[in-house]
Amino acid sequence: MISLDALQTILTEDGMHAVTLDAVAAAAGVSKGGLLYHFPSKEAMLDAFVQRMCDTAEAEFAEAEQADDVVASYLRASAPGDTEAALLWSLIATLRTSDVATAEARQLVTDFFARWEEILHRKIDDPVIADIVCLAGDGIYLRALAGLSIPDDETLAAITDRLARLAGTRP
Repeated sequence: MISLDALQTILTEDGMHAVTLDAVAAAAGVSKGGLLYHFPSKEAMLDAFVQRMCDTAEAEFAEAEQADDVVASYLRASAPGDTEAALLWSLIATLRTSDVATAEARQLVTDFFARWEEILHRKIDDPVIADIVCLAGDGIYLRALAGLSIPDDETLAAITDRLARLAGTRP
Protein backbone atom coordinates (compact mmCIF):
# COMPACT_ATOMS: atom_id res chain seq x y z
CA MET A 1 0.00 0.00 0.00
CA ILE A 2 1.39 3.34 -1.05
CA SER A 3 0.72 5.07 2.30
CA LEU A 4 2.80 2.45 4.12
CA ASP A 5 5.58 3.03 1.60
CA ALA A 6 5.35 6.75 2.40
CA LEU A 7 5.48 5.98 6.12
CA GLN A 8 8.57 3.87 5.53
CA THR A 9 10.28 6.69 3.65
CA ILE A 10 9.55 9.19 6.41
CA LEU A 11 10.71 6.79 9.12
CA THR A 12 13.92 6.03 7.24
CA GLU A 13 14.80 9.59 6.31
CA ASP A 14 13.53 11.59 9.28
CA GLY A 15 12.50 9.26 12.11
CA MET A 16 9.27 8.87 14.01
CA HIS A 17 9.17 12.48 15.16
CA ALA A 18 8.42 13.47 11.55
CA VAL A 19 5.54 11.01 11.16
CA THR A 20 2.18 12.73 11.16
CA LEU A 21 -0.97 11.79 9.31
CA ASP A 22 -0.57 14.98 7.26
CA ALA A 23 3.05 14.15 6.37
CA VAL A 24 2.24 10.57 5.37
CA ALA A 25 -0.78 11.65 3.32
CA ALA A 26 1.32 14.27 1.50
CA ALA A 27 4.16 11.82 0.85
CA ALA A 28 1.68 9.22 -0.41
CA GLY A 29 -0.08 11.76 -2.64
CA VAL A 30 -3.45 11.16 -1.00
CA SER A 31 -5.76 13.34 1.05
CA LYS A 32 -5.68 13.09 4.82
CA GLY A 33 -9.28 11.88 4.61
CA GLY A 34 -8.23 9.15 2.19
CA LEU A 35 -5.48 8.08 4.56
CA LEU A 36 -7.89 8.10 7.50
CA TYR A 37 -10.25 5.87 5.53
CA HIS A 38 -7.60 3.12 5.63
CA PHE A 39 -5.98 4.03 8.95
CA PRO A 40 -8.25 5.74 11.49
CA SER A 41 -5.23 6.78 13.58
CA LYS A 42 -1.48 7.06 13.58
CA GLU A 43 -1.43 4.00 15.85
CA ALA A 44 -3.45 1.95 13.34
CA MET A 45 -1.09 2.98 10.55
CA LEU A 46 1.95 1.97 12.61
CA ASP A 47 0.32 -1.36 13.49
CA ALA A 48 -0.29 -2.04 9.79
CA PHE A 49 3.30 -1.14 8.99
CA VAL A 50 4.70 -3.48 11.65
CA GLN A 51 2.37 -6.23 10.41
CA ARG A 52 3.63 -5.71 6.85
CA MET A 53 7.23 -6.00 8.02
CA CYS A 54 6.43 -9.20 9.91
CA ASP A 55 4.63 -10.61 6.87
CA THR A 56 7.73 -9.88 4.79
CA ALA A 57 9.85 -11.74 7.35
CA GLU A 58 7.85 -14.90 6.63
CA ALA A 59 10.07 -15.49 3.58
CA GLU A 60 13.15 -15.46 5.82
CA PHE A 61 11.48 -17.88 8.23
CA ALA A 62 10.52 -20.20 5.37
CA GLU A 63 14.09 -20.12 4.04
CA ALA A 64 15.47 -20.92 7.50
CA GLU A 65 13.00 -23.78 7.92
CA GLN A 66 14.13 -25.34 4.63
CA ALA A 67 17.83 -24.58 4.91
CA ASP A 68 20.37 -27.20 5.83
CA ASP A 69 22.40 -24.40 7.42
CA VAL A 70 20.06 -22.43 9.67
CA VAL A 71 23.05 -20.59 11.14
CA ALA A 72 23.90 -19.04 7.77
CA SER A 73 20.25 -18.15 7.15
CA TYR A 74 19.94 -16.43 10.51
CA LEU A 75 23.21 -14.52 10.38
CA ARG A 76 22.53 -13.40 6.81
CA ALA A 77 19.12 -12.08 7.91
CA SER A 78 20.76 -10.39 10.90
CA ALA A 79 22.85 -7.98 8.80
CA PRO A 80 20.42 -5.39 7.39
CA GLY A 81 21.57 -2.97 4.72
CA ASP A 82 22.02 0.74 5.52
CA THR A 83 18.54 1.84 4.43
CA GLU A 84 16.84 -1.07 6.15
CA ALA A 85 18.90 -0.46 9.29
CA ALA A 86 17.79 3.18 9.49
CA LEU A 87 14.18 2.11 9.13
CA LEU A 88 14.41 -0.65 11.72
CA TRP A 89 16.26 1.56 14.19
CA SER A 90 13.52 4.17 13.96
CA LEU A 91 10.80 1.55 14.22
CA ILE A 92 12.31 -0.25 17.20
CA ALA A 93 12.93 3.04 19.01
CA THR A 94 9.32 3.99 18.34
CA LEU A 95 7.97 0.70 19.59
CA ARG A 96 10.14 0.89 22.68
CA THR A 97 9.53 4.48 23.74
CA SER A 98 6.50 5.95 22.03
CA ASP A 99 2.93 6.32 23.13
CA VAL A 100 2.04 5.76 19.48
CA ALA A 101 3.10 2.12 19.56
CA THR A 102 0.31 -0.22 20.54
CA ALA A 103 0.66 -3.38 22.57
CA GLU A 104 -0.19 -5.31 19.39
CA ALA A 105 2.70 -3.76 17.47
CA ARG A 106 5.10 -4.44 20.31
CA GLN A 107 3.87 -8.03 20.48
CA LEU A 108 4.42 -8.53 16.74
CA VAL A 109 8.06 -7.49 17.11
CA THR A 110 8.49 -9.68 20.20
CA ASP A 111 6.97 -12.60 18.28
CA PHE A 112 9.34 -11.97 15.35
CA PHE A 113 12.41 -12.39 17.57
CA ALA A 114 10.84 -15.32 19.42
CA ARG A 115 10.16 -17.05 16.10
CA TRP A 116 13.83 -16.88 15.14
CA GLU A 117 14.80 -18.22 18.54
CA GLU A 118 12.33 -21.09 18.21
CA ILE A 119 13.63 -22.02 14.75
CA LEU A 120 17.24 -21.97 15.94
CA HIS A 121 16.45 -24.11 18.98
CA ARG A 122 14.51 -26.62 16.90
CA LYS A 123 17.15 -26.96 14.19
CA ILE A 124 20.27 -26.90 16.41
CA ASP A 125 20.56 -29.84 18.79
CA ASP A 126 22.64 -28.11 21.46
CA PRO A 127 20.51 -25.42 23.20
CA VAL A 128 23.59 -23.50 24.38
CA ILE A 129 24.97 -23.30 20.84
CA ALA A 130 21.50 -22.26 19.62
CA ASP A 131 21.54 -19.42 22.16
CA ILE A 132 25.08 -18.41 21.15
CA VAL A 133 24.00 -18.23 17.48
CA CYS A 134 20.91 -16.26 18.46
CA LEU A 135 22.94 -13.80 20.54
CA ALA A 136 25.57 -13.41 17.81
CA GLY A 137 22.87 -12.61 15.24
CA ASP A 138 21.15 -10.22 17.63
CA GLY A 139 24.46 -8.48 18.26
CA ILE A 140 25.14 -8.08 14.54
CA TYR A 141 21.59 -6.83 14.03
CA LEU A 142 21.71 -4.27 16.82
CA ARG A 143 25.17 -3.03 15.83
CA ALA A 144 23.94 -2.49 12.28
CA LEU A 145 20.83 -0.69 13.52
CA ALA A 146 22.90 1.58 15.75
CA GLY A 147 25.20 2.47 12.87
CA LEU A 148 28.15 0.71 14.50
CA SER A 149 30.60 -1.34 12.50
CA ILE A 150 29.76 -4.93 11.74
CA PRO A 151 32.20 -7.53 10.49
CA ASP A 152 33.21 -7.28 6.84
CA ASP A 153 31.95 -10.00 4.50
CA GLU A 154 35.05 -12.18 4.94
CA THR A 155 34.95 -12.01 8.74
CA LEU A 156 31.18 -12.54 8.80
CA ALA A 157 31.66 -15.63 6.61
CA ALA A 158 34.29 -16.93 9.05
CA ILE A 159 32.00 -16.29 12.03
CA THR A 160 29.15 -18.02 10.23
CA ASP A 161 31.35 -20.99 9.33
CA ARG A 162 32.65 -21.38 12.89
CA LEU A 163 29.21 -21.15 14.46
CA ALA A 164 27.71 -23.47 11.84
CA ARG A 165 30.38 -26.09 12.58
CA LEU A 166 29.71 -25.73 16.32
CA ALA A 167 25.99 -26.08 15.65
CA GLY A 168 26.52 -29.13 13.47
CA THR A 169 24.97 -27.58 10.38
CA ARG A 170 28.28 -27.76 8.47
CA PRO A 171 30.97 -30.43 8.49
